[in-house]
Amino acid sequence: MNRLKDLREDKDLLQKDIARIFHLTQTNYSKYELGKINIPIDLLIKFALFYNTSTDYILGLTNNKKAYKKVKVQL
Repeated sequence: MNRLKDLREDKDLLQKDIARIFHLTQTNYSKYELGKINIPIDLLIKFALFYNTSTDYILGLTNNKKAYKKVKVQL
């Protein structure tokens, strides 16, 4: 997932920095960036919030880098 790498580099962070922030091993984070293993949904959401983008952007489903507008859900 080159977008994950690009987002990380835009913040001038190393893989080990992100691994530490999200309590991961650097090896696993590297595998997420390379697309060798799938990112768990809960972690994907955390990455999107951290990078202020959408999960769709990280997954390559859209080229729009902006985060989605937050909506209130009534139950």
